[in-house]
Amino acid sequence: MSETPAIELKGISKAFGPVQANKDISIRVMPGTIHGIIGENGAGKSTLMSILYGFYKADAGEIFISGKKTEIPDSQAAITAGIGMVFQHFKLVQNFTVLENVVLGAEDSGLLKPSLSRARGELKKLAEEYELNVDPDAVIDDIGVGMQQRVEILKALYRGADILILDEPTGVLTPAEADHLFRILEGLKREGKTIILITHKLREIMEVTDTVSVMRRGEMTATVKTEDTNPSELAELMVGRKVLLRVEKTPAQPKQAIVEVRNLNVTDEKGVHRVKDVSFDVRAGEILGIAGVAGNGQSELLEVLGGYEVATGSVKINGQEIDLTGAKSDGRSRRARGISHVPEDRQREGLIMDFHAWENIAFGYHHDPAYQSGILMNNATIRQVCQDKMERFDVRPPDPNLLAKSFSGGNQQKIVLAREIERDPDLLLVGQPTRGVDIGAIEFIHQEIVRLRDKGKAILLVSVELDEIMGLADRIAVMFDGRIMGERLPSETSEQELGLLMAGITDTDRTHDHSEVEAQLAERHGAAGKEA
Repeated sequence: MSETPAIELKGISKAFGPVQANKDISIRVMPGTIHGIIGENGAGKSTLMSILYGFYKADAGEIFISGKKTEIPDSQAAITAGIGMVFQHFKLVQNFTVLENVVLGAEDSGLLKPSLSRARGELKKLAEEYELNVDPDAVIDDIGVGMQQRVEILKALYRGADILILDEPTGVLTPAEADHLFRILEGLKREGKTIILITHKLREIMEVTDTVSVMRRGEMTATVKTEDTNPSELAELMVGRKVLLRVEKTPAQPKQAIVEVRNLNVTDEKGVHRVKDVSFDVRAGEILGIAGVAGNGQSELLEVLGGYEVATGSVKINGQEIDLTGAKSDGRSRRARGISHVPEDRQREGLIMDFHAWENIAFGYHHDPAYQSGILMNNATIRQVCQDKMERFDVRPPDPNLLAKSFSGGNQQKIVLAREIERDPDLLLVGQPTRGVDIGAIEFIHQEIVRLRDKGKAILLVSVELDEIMGLADRIAVMFDGRIMGERLPSETSEQELGLLMAGITDTDRTHDHSEVEAQLAERHGAAGKEA
């Protein structure tokens, strides 16, 4: 292996107004390695990678690629320097084919057809060489997220990338798809490619990286060989204090059913059947976790229960039927029935980004008499309520007058959680509670959800993070293609079994050619196929 770094950053600094996003950062990434970068929200990881990929220009510092000082004023310069980036949210044209997406922006001439013809052979060669097999004529909208991610990697390789930056690459993948991605990364490494992996999942860092760098508050605090560290040490380096990496909770003491869902069906405006005959209960004093890859009906399920999606079937809250037709199907009526909702997308559904924190803390509850002063809103009271909630939920900075968009993603999430949890609901609907949230905030959010459960409240938790589901939930239901494929107790299942259910594979679908672990699971749960 060459001793010349594939990438060397020296003294990189970048400020946005008074905020110093990167402070004198230096890092060396060796060729043919997988180098992890971790840190809290706002630590400066994305800013640093955006400088390397040409989205931002550093205020100070130098970039060296294979020992040569390199100016990267834009992403085209980064591509020319052999750098490719796979974003967390894919940059694909949904109604184009795989081949068209790969070639788009890298055509040999002004004519697309000759470029496609020449690219087909090159794409086939790359797909075979790196285990990135995907149908070049498939339309992006018709393939799964795992395949779409392969297309993003193929795009970068087609453009000649020797250095790949992957930003939170497993956020939308099943465990099996994540494992396949890691095999692809190992194959790329064997071929001499250099990979930078940005992730908040410490287990992935430990499994797949050779070296890991830790960032905190805009500075690089440590770079260590992965084999010489452990998750607890990395978490402490990230946060600056010891962090509990597991959810501490006593066994649930479930009581009466708070919500009873029977034969729920949801069809979207395009006529697609999103939720199919779903039935379940959530009882007081328990957390029911809904596991599954995003896009399998979980979002629509939360929207129905939250009051902004129509459905057929039956839903009872505390024994009383709620309207699903849209006539009285709104968030205000749901809140009046004791339902609070932390939506999956905090920025689009949970907050108005150009409004102040104190205004956001009252949204949905502005009819509360405590917030009224005659016919007007009592803004002073709302500001004080917001201040109190921000301090209890450790929102940083605890300033009610800041706009929602001025907070980091983790602190935006805390504002939404503070608003909903503090209403003391009978049922808390919570979607992706820690998406994009740093490890310190994850610990706090989990504690708050468990605290509400222990007060005898019902929690319906939707998360694509299997370790979160396994740690928080008292029961787990798995959704695939709008159906509940099965229900498990965390103590009686494994991530492998849940991953198979997430992929639509029930016990009766498995063959004797699968691994011994899967065979044991099939034997143990042989009757579970009826749940599909």
